[in-house]
Parts: sequence; structure tokens; C-alpha cells
Amino acid sequence: MYSEWASLSAQITANSCGAQCFSVLNKFPASAGREVVVSVVKQLSSNLGITQNAEPSHLVKDEEVKWCMDVICFGLSLPLQENETIKECVNVYCEWLTALLPNPKINVPKPICEDANLYARQIINHFHNLFVPRQGESADTIKRQALLCHRVLRKLQLIAQDSTKMDRQTWDTLLLFLLAINEILLAPPTVKDDVGDQLCERVLSVLFEVWLLACVRSFPSPSMWKTLQESCTMWRHRVALVDQWNRVNLALTARLLEFSYGPAFPPLKNADEDGQLIPAGMSNDCVAQTWYRFLRMIGNPTALCSPHVISKSPQFVQWALTHDKGAETHQHPCLQMLPKIFLNAMKGISSQVDAFLGLSKTALIGSLTGGSVVSGPGFGSGSGSGPTPAPAPTTPTSTSGPPSTSSSINSLPLPSLGAASVELAAARPKCNSILHVFHEWLFEAAHIGGDTWRQNRKKQACEASKRPSSMIMEHRKGSISLSQPNSLNDPASLPPALTIDKYESGRAEAIGTLCKIFCAKKTGEEILPVYLARFYMALQQCLKITEAKECDETLASILLHSSDLFRLDLDGINVLLPGFIAALEIVLPDKDLKLKSQQSSAVVFNRTELRRSAINILLSIMVLPLHYQALPIRDLANGETSEKMFTFIQLKSRLMNILMNALQVETDAQNTHMLLGGLLLCVQDAVTFEETELGGASEHLANSGGGGGGGGGIQNHDTNLLSSACSERSASLISAGTASLGGQTTATVGAGSSSLNASAHDYPSLTISDDMSLEFAQDLEDNAHALFVRATYLVCHRLISSWKTDLNVSLAALELLSGLARLHIRETDALECKRAVKWICDYICYQCSRPPPAHSKDLHSTIVAAFQCTASWLMQHPYLLHDKDCLQTVLEVVELGISGTKSQSKSGDIPKFKDEKELKPASMRVRDAAENLLTIILEQVGYFPSECGPESISSLLDEVALMKHCNSMSPAAATSTEQAIAKFKYFVTENSTILALLEEPLGNDQDPQPTVTLLIRGPFGRHAWTMQLRHLPRSKSGIKYHAINPGRPIPMNDISQRPECEQKNFPDGVDKVQPCVADYSIPTIEQMRERYGTATIRELEAMLENQSIHEKLAWAEADNSADSLSHSQECVPPAVCHEFHAARLFLSHFGFLSFETRNPHNPAESLGTPPQRPLIVLDTKSSAFASDLDRLDKLSARTHDTVYVFYVKSGQTNAQQIIGNMSEDQSHTHNSHFGHMLQTLGWPVQVAEHSGWTGFAHNSWSLKGSAHDGGEQAQQSSNLPNSFESLNFNGSQRVLYWADVSSEIAFVVPTVWNLRYYSDTSDGESISSTDQIVWSRHDTANANDLTGPAGAKSKSRNLSLELDTAGASNNNNNRGPKEPVAPTRRKGNVIKPALLAQAPAKIFLVWLESYEDHLNFPLEDLLAYTRTGEELQSLQLPRASDCHVIFVHSLLSGLLRVKLQGPSGRMSFATPLVDGMVLSRRVVGNLVRQTALNISRRRRLDNDNYQPPHVRRRLKVQDIVQKYKMDLSEAELLAHLFQRAI
Repeated sequence: MYSEWASLSAQITANSCGAQCFSVLNKFPASAGREVVVSVVKQLSSNLGITQNAEPSHLVKDEEVKWCMDVICFGLSLPLQENETIKECVNVYCEWLTALLPNPKINVPKPICEDANLYARQIINHFHNLFVPRQGESADTIKRQALLCHRVLRKLQLIAQDSTKMDRQTWDTLLLFLLAINEILLAPPTVKDDVGDQLCERVLSVLFEVWLLACVRSFPSPSMWKTLQESCTMWRHRVALVDQWNRVNLALTARLLEFSYGPAFPPLKNADEDGQLIPAGMSNDCVAQTWYRFLRMIGNPTALCSPHVISKSPQFVQWALTHDKGAETHQHPCLQMLPKIFLNAMKGISSQVDAFLGLSKTALIGSLTGGSVVSGPGFGSGSGSGPTPAPAPTTPTSTSGPPSTSSSINSLPLPSLGAASVELAAARPKCNSILHVFHEWLFEAAHIGGDTWRQNRKKQACEASKRPSSMIMEHRKGSISLSQPNSLNDPASLPPALTIDKYESGRAEAIGTLCKIFCAKKTGEEILPVYLARFYMALQQCLKITEAKECDETLASILLHSSDLFRLDLDGINVLLPGFIAALEIVLPDKDLKLKSQQSSAVVFNRTELRRSAINILLSIMVLPLHYQALPIRDLANGETSEKMFTFIQLKSRLMNILMNALQVETDAQNTHMLLGGLLLCVQDAVTFEETELGGASEHLANSGGGGGGGGGIQNHDTNLLSSACSERSASLISAGTASLGGQTTATVGAGSSSLNASAHDYPSLTISDDMSLEFAQDLEDNAHALFVRATYLVCHRLISSWKTDLNVSLAALELLSGLARLHIRETDALECKRAVKWICDYICYQCSRPPPAHSKDLHSTIVAAFQCTASWLMQHPYLLHDKDCLQTVLEVVELGISGTKSQSKSGDIPKFKDEKELKPASMRVRDAAENLLTIILEQVGYFPSECGPESISSLLDEVALMKHCNSMSPAAATSTEQAIAKFKYFVTENSTILALLEEPLGNDQDPQPTVTLLIRGPFGRHAWTMQLRHLPRSKSGIKYHAINPGRPIPMNDISQRPECEQKNFPDGVDKVQPCVADYSIPTIEQMRERYGTATIRELEAMLENQSIHEKLAWAEADNSADSLSHSQECVPPAVCHEFHAARLFLSHFGFLSFETRNPHNPAESLGTPPQRPLIVLDTKSSAFASDLDRLDKLSARTHDTVYVFYVKSGQTNAQQIIGNMSEDQSHTHNSHFGHMLQTLGWPVQVAEHSGWTGFAHNSWSLKGSAHDGGEQAQQSSNLPNSFESLNFNGSQRVLYWADVSSEIAFVVPTVWNLRYYSDTSDGESISSTDQIVWSRHDTANANDLTGPAGAKSKSRNLSLELDTAGASNNNNNRGPKEPVAPTRRKGNVIKPALLAQAPAKIFLVWLESYEDHLNFPLEDLLAYTRTGEELQSLQLPRASDCHVIFVHSLLSGLLRVKLQGPSGRMSFATPLVDGMVLSRRVVGNLVRQTALNISRRRRLDNDNYQPPHVRRRLKVQDIVQKYKMDLSEAELLAHLFQRAI
């Protein structure tokens, strides 16, 4: 930079020598000169004002002043024993220098005041004598000399700051003097506690600070700058030089950033005293010039790694020549500080790079040299960058035993995952610009000690050895070095403290800084290929793993600062993939990380942060093998000739092993959370890949490795397959994993063997031996089924053993298990699913059985989540309930959740019946979750989705729809809700279920049977049933013939003659029988006459005679009547009876009217108060009853959420621009993958025909619209362009919808219509409050519409969104209210809750064309486009700080980068998406949807006031009971049953 300019080094040397011979007293003996000095100086110092008042000087002529200065010059060179004399000389000169100040002191001689610059230059040169080191002085005298030097330096600095008279020549003299004294003090080798060692820091700081002042007052000439640079290279063995260099550089950088990038750029926060380094008047151009010149001041810092170069100065040569035993110059002990100096230099450069990137940190490097940062146990060294984030609290790790049983999760509050990485400044310079300045030093430093560096050294040594051995003349100052050329690069001659490996910390800092620079690449930014090539070469050198498998500081630094490296579309970055995977295999799988430590390390790494960075890298490369598949990865070193060339798909098994092993040993909660998200991504991606890409090939893979019994057992779910052996492979995997979990063995497979050796198999750490065939290895490792088995087993095992005490990790694990349950795997073994359900149930039992002090809100949240996870598995695998053991396990857990205990605590105990148990659930939330699971088991497992489709778990029939099919109502009257309700009788049972009974048969009923139609409104929805009282089942009723005259045979009119015969009471032979005693016990008539008298007998005989006469007359009359057989008419059946009291029959048959067991007069057996009665009658005559009933129907039995999708083009920061992207004219400019992602989020539905959640409260959960309305809207949508129609999901006509058994979610793509819609509806009263909502009902056109949902269901099944897998894993309705101190049942008079008892937080899905736009996303402005109509019912409006945002950025590779943003909190971020994760397009819709549902679930779990949907419905029923109940006695209740409805 200054090659064309002459150096002033010779002038410095001349001034130094001249100062010592300036005085004429040097011509006389020392004693004589001393006497003169003492007498003269004593007189001069007497009037300085130190001991007495100052007086004007008596020196009035130039000759007088010059003579005195000659004496003082000699006095400054006296031995240090003359301390007082030297001190008085210093005092005199310091006082005289005030002549340069605006107000000189009175004791300054007049000639000096008149020509202050001339005399000041002489005084400054004379001061040189004071700083010359004296030989052989004691430590005490050296300290006195140092004090005097400090006094002079302070005065000179003060004069430079305050003087307005200094001319350029004086400035040059001052700077050359400062250079000279630094040269004389700092150039020699460091000797501890000599004057140079004591003054080192001070003389350097004064030099630099005065130099900065000179840049403002009198900018130094190029020759002066060159001299400064040459001098500094001679002082590089001093630690203070680099520290002061860093200090000045950072101060200048802070000023440079202010005017280069404006006030919005993050400021560089230096220490307060460093902020005063830069003079106030320095212009921007001057700052820029000074900054660059100071940056280049010490030359190339990598020279610090060459002691031969540093020790080439004459002072070191002199030391080597005078050494007793003879030594090389590079063997001086002071050079052992070079590794530390090199590290500090690299830290200074790193801090400047951080400043340019916008990483605002306190960057005083000097503070880093004294202490060290404490790291986690067992991680003893490393080199962290000064401005890197502060280490997280360390995590204690277990010292013995397998990690799966003895490790414990560090239960710290989970921080916001989105804020884990420091954000770079949006206005930061391009990577090329930073590299233009620093690339030479950083790339050279990164190669130090590497193979390239060693080859270059050998090459230099060979070239030097070819030259003749000769003395090397140093061009600067003509000094001579005795080092021979061939010894320059001989590492054997170096002392042990200077071997190249001691520079590892500085090298780590350099490569870490390079990683930070390249990770700062913006979207679309180009980096010069030469920089990329050098960077990749440096990384490849630094990523080489030693045989000891240790993690050195360089490797740790790369991992710490390369989190984003694979997320930035860097050209050719994938060539480094094998190296990074090898590094991850060192850091992540081992519980006790081996670290190659150096004693010289000044800063250490935090183990948890290192693992977190490694996990971030892992999450960014997990999808690469399946994305690129068989694409080869070139070897950077050997090019295409390399024999060991990898393909991407070959790395998949290694990545899986890293992930599994890392999850097995991880102890930090946040790291575990990230790994669980990555695990679900891997399994989901593998499953989807096999379904979409491989097709039938995956089936072949599955069958080839599954063994003989694997295929047949799965297809027939009706058999008891759970009790039989499933896949041989899975059984061996499970048994082997159970046997040796946590061990250190690996799987070995013999030649031709089709099963694993169970005794040697470490299941979660499954590895593949080298001699296995690739096909079998892929079948075993990469198969989606194998991943499913490993993931399920490992997560369940760790959930039980290690994670159960941590809320966030437990929730993440349960979310992962729920996600695994939803996967479609062709060869899923029922035994594995059963085992997973069993372990989840065991987890619930363990959590419930913990002692009372452990029961907290967090504990109950994990239990609720476990119940939801169980529901997911049962919904997706309904055949599990066919197994007796599984069914019993699940129902026991349900019983435990509802009642607090099991009926049988052990298998041999006598079961305790329900009415004998006391209800003491763990909490009301747990009871609600268990009730929900029980309802799902009884009503939904195997039946969802119903004929109504997934959009509704309730019947789509209500009173109006039923009455349209009833013959008794006219079509006009059937549209009135009040008239339809009047036809029903309403009862409430169990204070939670409303029964609406219609006694009239529907129009399509032909059987004159007692028929009742029920609408059952309960906590879990609305259901419609029609019942008939039949004496025979339909199959046995025979064929009914309904003709008017069925016909019959003609009767026979012949009248038969009745023969006259005498009635006999006894057989004819009775008289022949010999009577016995018993025969005489019955008296004869004669005996009766004698006993009772003749009159009584006559009376009896008269009655018999009269009866006989009447019978004869009756026969005669019958013969003559028309009804006789001779005159008979045809039989006609009686009229069909349509008058049935079917409601009474239903209630009686179902046990609601069991009055016969009660004594109405006994108070103990009375019905009790109406709320306690088994049946409560509702008064339906009130006009408000219909609206209350409709509000109940509007309360969904499932949770509902809304995700708002936005598309942000590059550079857009305005809400109107972003909303305008979805307009009709902009739809063709979108990234094509955006539309594909939308299609995978949910099913497109027409709002007018949709009966589920639409994203808007006013039109959700309504019956389907009329054909007329739907036709109009369909016609409107058909007029839209196809590209726009495919993306038009703003909710006006279409919306994206997805649902499972317990959750509904709508995806809305807002447009301008959403803002207009909100402004229109907010002015009216339709959604002003809960009590004033007037719901509009769409009419049903005809009976065919009732079957419409079935068609919708079949249509939805054809889409790509596994409708069949819509499981109950997302059953968000298991959210509990604030848990009470003692659980009690809810009473009927509970106050009605708000419809929305949760914080109205929003979830946004944002597609970014440019990743940096997430920093300026206008979240606050877009809230106005995201109204659902529920905001006015809650206590507060949504806030931007409460919103969750999922940013998705499309990379050039076709992959997608995820960025999560949201409120910091204990439960803010849910899996499976993790901040920084890279996804494939195959799984983005599924994972985004799962993440949104899990975020909503966690938000509800964390809300004390939230109530599940079925609880809100139950409370609404109780509210209706309180308003409309009729207090009827038993008689009145029975009378009511016999009354007909209107």
C-alpha cells in the first residue's frame, strides 16, 4: 500500500541517537554533569508552582532557554538513582509544554511562548532519554521510571488534544517520538516486569490515540503511515499491540457503520472509554481512510503463526548472539505468547465482521484475554468468538448407565425457538464486500495446520534448500539474521509451546468467521466462485476427522457458525455433505463428547449450544438424500477420479443413525424438541416418498424383507391378529431393542441371514455393517416401516424413562406419536401399534400416580395430551379395539381419568363397581379428556367420517329438516323454526342431554307402527334417530298384503242338526264300582234336604230351570238373525290405528319413567328437585327457545382454528401490496409451488354448501344451502380465470378445510374482500355480541340433499389429503378449565361461559420469495384482514405479539426453508416444524397443518380459562334447562306425556 513511499525509520533512529548526544554535558564526566543538572534544575523547578506560588521565568533570551534545555536533556538521561532530579526535569518540561495550549502557564519562559512549536519539538525529542531502558536497575527504580514516563505520556496526550498552535512539523515530531519510544521499549524481546513490559500497554494506547488526533488535525503523510506499519510489525510479539489494534479498529468500525449504513443499522456497542477514542471532528472520509490504514497496520496476522518471521528483528538476533548456551531467535520464551496473540487478532477480525453483519455485541477484545467462559461438563476448551451469543445454562449429564434410563431432561423453560439464532441486519453489506477486505487473512488462517498449509511449507523449504546457505540481509534497517534458510520451516526446531497445533484456537476463530460471512448470504445474492472454492477447500481441510474421533476446536467452531449453510442456495455446497455428516457423527451420537483440548485456549464452547447448532445443520440436510437420490457427490480434493464417491441416497442411513442416537443421549429440552420435529419429518418424508415416488417398488421392498408371516396378518383385521405373531422382522427388532437398549453393540447380519442377531442388536442405534448388500441395507434402514418402528420404540421408551417430567418434551413426544399414528404405512404391524398404545397408557398411569405435590397444571397438561394421542392411535387403527388386552388397557385408563382410580389395581383383585367408587379425578381437565376419549371409542372409532362427511360429526338434520318430510305440515309452514319446534316434545336427561321427540311418522313411512323420531343434543353433538316399536324384527315379519278386499273362501250355508243328548255327570259304569269310605264323604241330595231344608233346594232348582229356558230362547234368536251362519257377511279388518303415544312408550321402555319403583308419599323415594330428576320437561312456548337451541347447535363439538395464508413477493413490506398479490391480475405471477402447497393444506369446499367451520363465525356449522344459492355461487366461480380460481380461498365462496374427529381447521387466503367484509359486518348487530347473534339458516331443497354429505365425502376421499387418516390425534377439544383445588362435578347453575374462552391469537402461513422479507413482515397491518367474527366476543382483540407466523421460503433446489416466529413462552412452539428446518414439497402441507393444530392445542393447554367444546355444550344445555324447565309433579309429568303436540 505504501511501496512507492520512503520509510522514516532511519529518521527515528537518528532522533533516538541524537537525543542522547544533544547535551554538551556529555563531553564532561558524569559526576560533573550531574552536579550542574542538580543545581540548575532545582532552581528552575522552584518557581513552577509546585511547592510555592508560580513566578514568571527569568529566562528571557533564546540562548538562555537553549542552555537550560541542554542541561535538562542531560538530566533526563541520568541513572534512575537520581529519581528526584529526573522528576524535576520532567516537571519543568511538562510545564514549558503548556506553551502550546491556548493559555500557557506564567512560569513558561518568554522565548518558548513566542515560538512554542520550535521549542516543543526539541522538548519532545529530549524526552526520548527518559524512556531509554537502564540496564541492571532494580524493580523499584524501574517502577519509578515508569511513573515518570506515564506523566510525560499524559502531558503529551493532553497537549495533543487541547493545543490549537501545533503545526504540521510539530505533529510529525510528536508522532515520530511516539514511534521511537515504542520502538525502544517494545521491539526487544519481552522481559517480565522491565520498563517495556510495564509501559507496553500505555505507550501503545498513547501512540494510537494521538495518531487518531493527528488524522483530524494534521493527517499523517504516507511515509509516516508506512513507518507506523513497519514499526508495528516489529512489535507483534507483544500481546498489547494486537489488543490496542483491535480496540482502535472496533472504535473506527463503529463510526464507519454510522455514516455508511445509517442510524437504522445495529450499532457496534464498544466500551464507554473506547467510544472516546475517535475525535469528534473526524470527517467521514477521514474515518474511512483511517479505518482501512489501521486495519492493515500490523500486516498479515497469519505471520504470527511463524515464529521465525516474528523473530527476525535485530533485537532478537542480539539476544540469540548473547545467549549463554546459544539459541535460535525463534526460541525466545516470549514467543510462546504467539498463539494467544494470533487468537486475539482473529477475534478482532471476527468482531469487525460481526459488526458489518449487524451482530451488535460488546466487542472489547481486551476483556476476553483475561478470563474464560465456563462450558458444560466434559467440554474443556474451544475458542468462541467474542460476539457469539452467551452460553446457555449448562446441563448436567449422567455419569453411568444407559442414557435411556439414567439421563434426565434439563427442565428449563423452553425459549422462543424463533429467537434462538441472532438475526443479521437487513441492510448488511454483501458477502463479497466483506470478503474483499478480510478474505486473504481469513482463508490463510483457516488453512493453518492443514494439509494444504503443510504442503506449502514443504514446498517453501525445498525451494529454500536449493539456494546457497548465506546470511539473510533484512532490508529494513540493514539488520542481519543468522537463521539459515533451511531452518525457516523446520517444525522440529520449534519449542513445544509453538508447534502448529497450538494455533488451533485462532484457526477455529478464522473458519468460524468465514462460516458467519457465508451464512449471511441473502436471497439471490451472488458470491464470487473463487471465494466459494476457497471456502469449500478450507472447510474440507477443517472437517477432516482424526483417528481418535475427537472434536477439536476447529470442528466445534464450524458447527457453531454453520447452522444456515445448507439453507442458502450456495452453489456447490453439497460437496461438503459427507464431511459435515462425519462431523455430526462425532458430536451428536456420543453422550460424553471427546474434545481435543489445548492448554492455550482462552475461550471454551458451551456443549449444549454446540449440540444445538449441530442439530440445526442436521435438520437442514435430512431431506437431501430422498430429494437428490442417486445423484453423485464429487470429492472436492480428488475430483472425478475419486474411487470413494458417494451418492445422496447412500447417506440416508447415516443421517438416520445420527438422528436416532442423538435423540437417545440428548439431555437438553430445546435440543430434544428440535430432534423430535426432525424425526417426524424423516418418517413422514420416507412414507410419502414411498407412496408417491416409488409406487409399487416400495411394496416389493416391504415384502422382500418382511419374512413369510408379515403380509397375511395385516389384511384381515377381523381375526385376532394382535395375539398372533406379526412381521418377523419387526418382532426381532422389538425384542432385540428391548434386550439391549442403550448398549454399545451394533447389529451384525450374517451372509444370507434374513433376521438380526437379537443378542447383539442395539435397536435405537441400528447400524449397518460394511459387508451387507446395499439392497438389504436399504430395506432394513431406509424403509419407511423400519423408521416407523425405530421412531415409535425410541420415543415411547424415552417418554417413559426420561422425558415424563418435562412439559415441553413430553408434549413434543406425544405430538410426534400422534403424527406417527396418522401415517399410512403399507406394512404397519398391529403388534407395534398395540405396543405404542400400551406405552402411552402406561405413561398416563404413571403421571396420574405421582404424589400430590407433583400434581400441577403442567402435569395435567401432559396427561390431557396423552389422552388425545391415544385417541389418535385408536382412530387410525380401529382394529386395536378388537384385541381384548388393548381394549381393556384403554378402558382402564379412561376409568382412571374419569374416577381417579381403577376398578382393579392388580389383575387378581376383586373389581370395584362404579357405584362403589368415589369420583376423585386428577383434575377436571383430565376427567374431560378421559370422557372425550370414551366418547370417541364408543361413537367414532371405525365410523369416522360418517355419511355426513368429515365436515360434521353431528347429524345434518334438525327440526325444520325433519318437518319437511312430515305429512302433517304444509311446505310453507315447515320453514318456520318455531312451528317446527312446536311439533316436538323436549326433555332433558342427566342435565346434559336434550331429547326432542317427534311422535308423527315421516312421510316415507308405510308401516302403522308406533314411531318416534329423536333429535339428541348432547355434549358431543346432535344426532337424529328414528325408532319403531315392532313385535317382530323386519326380517321375520313376513310379506304384508295391503289390498282392500283380499278375498276368502265361500262359507258353507248347510245348517247342521244338533243331536239331543242327555248330559251325564259320570260314566255309565259308575254304579258298578264298589263305593269306599271316601265316596260317602260327599252328601246326597236327600242328605242336603235334611240339613238345609227343602226351600233352599227348591230355589236352586228354579234357577237352573230359568237358565235353561233363556239359553233355548237365545239359540232360537240366533238362528233367525242376519248374523247367523246362513246369513253371514264378509269380515272387514278394523281401521289402522295412527294414534300412538310413541314418546311415552320410548321413555318408558328406556327407563326414564320407572315410577312403579317409587312411593310418591315417601320423601326418600320422591323424584327430588327438577334438576335431580331423571327427566326434565322443557317449556318450548317461549319465543327465545328456538334461538337458544340454535345457539347450542352453533357450538361445535370440535375445536376450530383458522390459518391465514399470505404470499409475499420479493421486497414487499406493505400490507396492501401483500394482499394485492392474491388479486386476479397477480395470480399468474406466483411461484407454482405455492399453489401446490395450498392444495395439500386442506380440501377446497364451497362455503355455501359447507356445514363445518369456514373461518367465519356467521356462516359456520349451518345446514347446507339451497340448490339455487349454490348454483349462483358456482356460476360466479366459473366465471373466474382458472389460475385465480385455484387460489381464491378468501372465504367469500371457497375455503380450504381439513378436519378430524376432534379438530377443524380452515385455511383462508385473505384478499381485499376480507377487509371489506369485516367493515360491513362490524357495523351491524349480527355479530355484535353472543346474545344478539342472529344466525341465518339455509333451507334444504329436497330429500336428496340429505344424502349430499355422502357424496361430498366420497369426493374428498379422492384428494391427496388422507381423509381416511383423519384421526383423533388433533383432538383439541380436550382442553380443560382452570383446575380446582379439589375436583368437583359441575353443577347445573354454572354461569354460561363465553363462546371463545381463549386468547384470540392468530396463525399465519407466509410464503416468502425472499427470505429476508420476514424481518419486515407487516404483521400488525394484516390483522385487519384476519377477522373471524369471534373477536368481539372475547375480552381483547388480537395483538401482533401474540401471533404465530410460519414463514416458508422456496430454495432454488426445490426444497423449502421454514422460519418460525411467535411469542416467547413455555409452550409457544410446537412440532413437527422447527425453526430453520428444510422440507421437501411432498410433506410441507401435512407438516404445516400438524404444526398449526399443535400450536393451537398448546395454546389451549396453557390457558387456564379454556373449556373444551363438549364442556361448553354441556354448560349451554344446563343454561337452557335453567331458563325453560317446567317444575312438574309425577302426575303432571305423566299427563304431559299424553298430551299431543300442536
